[in-house]
Amino acid sequence: MSLNRIINSKSFDIGKSLLAFNLRYNGKFVPHPPQYRCFRTQARSLAYAKDLFLGQINKAEVFPYPEIGNEELEELNQFVAPVEKFFNENVDSKKIDEDAKIPSETLDGLKELGLFGMQVPEEYGKLGGLGLSNTMYARLGEITALDGSIAVTLAAHQAIGLKGILIAGTDAQKEKYLPKLASGEHVAAFCLTEPGSGSDAASVTTRATLSEDGTHYLLNGSKMWISNGCFADIMTVFAKTEVVDQEGVKKDKMTAFLVERAFGGITSGLAEDKMGIRGSNTCEVVYDNVPVPLENVIGEVGGGFKVAMNILNSGRFSMGSSGAGMMKKLIEMTAEYATTRKQFNKKLSEFGMIQEKFALMATNAFVMESMAYLTAGMMDRPGVPDCSLEAAIVKVFSSEGSWICVSEALQVLGGLGFTKNYAYERYLRDCRILLIFEGTNEILRMYIALTGMQYAGKILTGKIKGNLGMAVGMMGQKLRSSFGGTKDFGLTGKDGLVHPSLADSALKLEQNVYLFGSAVESVLYRYGKSIVDEQLVLKRVADVIINLFAMTAVLSRASRSISIGLRNHDHEVPTPADTGQPSCERGTLITRTAIIPSRFVWSLCDACSFLSSRCCSPTPSACRNVSTS
Repeated sequence: MSLNRIINSKSFDIGKSLLAFNLRYNGKFVPHPPQYRCFRTQARSLAYAKDLFLGQINKAEVFPYPEIGNEELEELNQFVAPVEKFFNENVDSKKIDEDAKIPSETLDGLKELGLFGMQVPEEYGKLGGLGLSNTMYARLGEITALDGSIAVTLAAHQAIGLKGILIAGTDAQKEKYLPKLASGEHVAAFCLTEPGSGSDAASVTTRATLSEDGTHYLLNGSKMWISNGCFADIMTVFAKTEVVDQEGVKKDKMTAFLVERAFGGITSGLAEDKMGIRGSNTCEVVYDNVPVPLENVIGEVGGGFKVAMNILNSGRFSMGSSGAGMMKKLIEMTAEYATTRKQFNKKLSEFGMIQEKFALMATNAFVMESMAYLTAGMMDRPGVPDCSLEAAIVKVFSSEGSWICVSEALQVLGGLGFTKNYAYERYLRDCRILLIFEGTNEILRMYIALTGMQYAGKILTGKIKGNLGMAVGMMGQKLRSSFGGTKDFGLTGKDGLVHPSLADSALKLEQNVYLFGSAVESVLYRYGKSIVDEQLVLKRVADVIINLFAMTAVLSRASRSISIGLRNHDHEVPTPADTGQPSCERGTLITRTAIIPSRFVWSLCDACSFLSSRCCSPTPSACRNVSTS
């Protein structure tokens, strides 16, 4: 079993003090973890964010905040302890950055810990994968993110590299490839981007042509910016193929392939000399008449674009926990400096503007973490809800929040933070790629807004078409919302789902969801299908929905923390003073993490008012055009 691999790892020995129960394995007492890693909740088919575009709160999806059982928590702690120890004792991030290479002994240690197969099911291979849930994977991501190069190497391998096999592969493909990928004997890469095809993924020119005897495809083309590209053994490659539609018309459509380096005809370029994540490997990969068997098609021929999007959508959520892990480490390092460094006969931690920086960092870390684990919990539930929108939201917020926080932490140290003697400049360089990876934040903002608008547009069109009473009612609702109307979603009150101490914050969430729904209607009335060309309006819509989801995540988490009496839950309750204000106790800098930071509320109210005032249409006739395809 995978955890036994950790116990017997050469990296270190885990004492029996960590174990709650034992069994014999090869003459040794080792832990036997539970075999089930899923939340004990009812099946759900809907995610949360799309309903916000209708001005609705799908309470069942986000309240109460997801938790794992005691057995799962115990098992998770057993995984976390050795990984933390390994990173603290065996990972030299400064050397990795300077040498632009992860040492082979470090990679071997990661393999022995099973970190190359965190989400691979346990049944594959002699040792199998760790078979972690999304929540457990996110928790380990907090630790692996302490070194950006290692985090990228592992993520490129399993979050996107082998993910296609997990979500769309055949049983034969899983049996053939997953065992060696899980052990780290083989490394995976995700090959989509090309010199002329970046964010426009559908425009790839790499081509796979069916051989004359119909037994295999011949792959030709090149891919660039491929993480693990120099040494990957198994690659998920996307190429154009000729398909015939139902009407007999030939078309070029993207298809996903599993390509082995052993097939021949594959050449990797020199590793890129990058600004950050320097220890990770990035290069161009060229394919010259590479023979790919028919059985190595992932999913359907012509269905590659959907496979690519599903792979990317499924992996983005973990950036929240990774960012939070990095932020918590930075806060710890910076707080130690701020509480010992003196200027003008005062500790830095006693100055208001320094406290403000810590308040910002702590708030961002708390929100990132809350959003990531809420999304992971939703993904772990039975029913497999579509969380692509939530995952994109987490990615955008966390990447930008991480960039801001690293900059603020460096600012606290002043000139020292700008030198290579401290880790801050490395964190800053490593962090910058997060706004580009797995879809640029600009593209993802368009995706978030347009996906939600399309969902809302189809529903609103169906309700209003041919129903004059409904149309008049919606116009009346728009008029009421223009005067600051709201709606009771059942978050507060006697039977409310939110703890009474957070009632004010819950009411703010309800008000802003209601206003946002009205603003979305106004945008759709005004622009119809042409909304796809209004990027600045869509950006504003995306910013509002990102903040709404952030508000929901922290409100749900804080409410649950208070309800079960979690340690330090009082730090999650807003103080009577303005939200986000820090306090100092016993010489240690402590920030009260506000449930709904004031900047969120201001941004939402301002944005919703802006959208409504700019986008109102005098008649509902434009609603005939809101359903986009």
